[in-house]
Amino acid sequence: MTTAASPVPATPPVSAAAAAPVRHAFLDRDQSILAFNERVLDWACRKDVPLLERLRFLAIVSSNLDEFFEVRFAPHHAARMANEQRGAATVETYHALTQRVHALVQRQYAVYNDELLPALEKRGIRIVTHGERNPRQRRWVREYFVNEVQPLLLPIGLDPSHPFPQVANKSLNFIVRLGGRDAFGRENDIAIVKVPRALKRFVAMPAAQGSKQLHFVSISSIIRTHLPDLFPGRTVLEFSQFRVTRHSDLALDEEEVKNLRTALRLGLQQRHYGQALRLEVSAGCSDYLANFLLEQFGLPPESLYRVPGPVNLVRLNQLIDQIDAPALRFERFTPGWPVELTPGQSFFERLKRGDVLIHQPYESFDAVLAFLREAVEDPDVLAIKQTIYRTGQRSQMTELLREAVRRGKEVTAVVELKARFDEEANINHAEQLESVGAQVVYGIVGLKTHAKMLLVTRREDGRLVRYAHISTGNYNPGTARAYTDLSYLSADEALTADVEAIFGHLASQNRLPRLNKVLMAPFLLQKGLLERIEATVAACKAGQPARILLKMNALTDEPLVRALVHASQAGVQIDAIVRGACILPAGVPGYTDNVRIRSVIGRFLEHSRVFYFQWGEREELWLSSADWMNRNMLRRVELAWPVSDPHLRARIMDECLHLYLNDQRDAWLLQPDGTYVKASVLAGKSARGSGMLSAQGTLMGRYGTKG
Repeated sequence: MTTAASPVPATPPVSAAAAAPVRHAFLDRDQSILAFNERVLDWACRKDVPLLERLRFLAIVSSNLDEFFEVRFAPHHAARMANEQRGAATVETYHALTQRVHALVQRQYAVYNDELLPALEKRGIRIVTHGERNPRQRRWVREYFVNEVQPLLLPIGLDPSHPFPQVANKSLNFIVRLGGRDAFGRENDIAIVKVPRALKRFVAMPAAQGSKQLHFVSISSIIRTHLPDLFPGRTVLEFSQFRVTRHSDLALDEEEVKNLRTALRLGLQQRHYGQALRLEVSAGCSDYLANFLLEQFGLPPESLYRVPGPVNLVRLNQLIDQIDAPALRFERFTPGWPVELTPGQSFFERLKRGDVLIHQPYESFDAVLAFLREAVEDPDVLAIKQTIYRTGQRSQMTELLREAVRRGKEVTAVVELKARFDEEANINHAEQLESVGAQVVYGIVGLKTHAKMLLVTRREDGRLVRYAHISTGNYNPGTARAYTDLSYLSADEALTADVEAIFGHLASQNRLPRLNKVLMAPFLLQKGLLERIEATVAACKAGQPARILLKMNALTDEPLVRALVHASQAGVQIDAIVRGACILPAGVPGYTDNVRIRSVIGRFLEHSRVFYFQWGEREELWLSSADWMNRNMLRRVELAWPVSDPHLRARIMDECLHLYLNDQRDAWLLQPDGTYVKASVLAGKSARGSGMLSAQGTLMGRYGTKG
């Protein structure tokens, strides 16, 4: 294979206008996101998946839908309210998306009520409603309500001096219609009861003596049973639980902000009270109460979701975590120590012999922590630099960096304060690091620093030597056990010099020097990818081999998609493994005949980004922190770096591309009409037999241990 570091032949990049005539529309991004969640929901329906894991996948869909409304839906809602008929978001897109979400939610609750709850009951696990509780259980529930719940509830009766309260995003609440008169003789009939987040959403009830059954009661069932206790002297005529989802994407004009950290703290306080976009109520909620809530939140009727069960299925995770039933979970998987590392061996000595690849979660992320720990403890290490995007609430890496400062090392942390939904955690990490004397910078105004880099500078034999870790994923030990990602360790002088230059650029904001190997967004990455796609086109037109293999989370950047369409029309063979949103049509005659798109949904969340290009005798393989999305190309600091070591290239091609292109068990194939069909169905295998290839299953067997 030709080394990836050599320059691409001088071919003109594909312009947005010249790439290909758009005779067919691209697929709709938001519809594609919902299609992805339909594929995730399939895991909740699969009989070969352990029962509690099916329940967890159901919760994942709910969490994903929450984020869809919080981040993606506001423009469509605004178009509906303004009767907008033109543009990317219109009344038509609002109705199309709303209809699909309603259908998806209906399927969710059908699976929950008709399949999962009965299956749990057969296993002796029940969520017991008030009508099903025996006298002993009712007494226990009453005592729990009086001692643990009622002291935290404050009913709010509505009148001119008590207006409708602020209701936080995704919080659980009750609306109650009352009969009779209040203490002042007035007939105010509506009251609101907020349920504090501190209350457990599912509570285990004591089992009867000798019973092995597990009985749980939901907090909503506890409260609804005892609502009359909250309104003495009044009659509870009707009630419903409800939950509102609000727009929650923080928008700051960074050019006008003098202190980004302070501005974000203020913004976080308001996030819970953004524009209302969705209202969930109990299936039996009366029209009177539902219409009252819609009016209060300024929502149209289509925004109302009546659900036959808990209004927040995400909280099922609390139930799952309380059940000790290994037979109902995935078989325990323990990642192996990376095959290219020897336990106890110095990372610095090993990297002198060549680069190291760690394929997570099949190989343990603990090796990355061990690399940083060795750097912290080594007296010859002088400086450590790291980006922090997502590391978790309690970060081992942050603690190690603090320890490095205490040991006298120069520590620089580039903290991305705008990592969506991790802003508060990252502010806390930044303040903790600053408190011990670390140099903390916040990247570049207007850009998110999404690149994952760790650079160690060490004195060896009178000179400074650099060691780098770069990754497709985050520095979060929790997600490292659930996401597939590639960690790359290197002492390559050219590569580590690039990482050093990028850290310097982020800190000083000076002009970025010419890089040796790395393609960095927002300056070079999109341009470099377009050039490589065009190189495959030129090779194909010259009668030479031309091939593109891609693996990523999302494919929505229009210039890159247009370039792929152009390449397909020139005859380039294109296979893309895209987990989530994809706007590139596949196999459309005369348009994308040579494009094949597949999505793999497995036990682990597919997260690695791998790009392979072949034109003529030349081949390049790249790893990246970036998906092919406009924001990654133009509004983020991202990295893509070449892999030139033949052994590592072969390993990545096998484990990240070829295995997934042959997966029949967990793969879905995009059809010309925009729908996805299971690979097993297309292969004529209606049942999921053990003989079908699973990429994730193969890699688990290759590197880790079960049980």
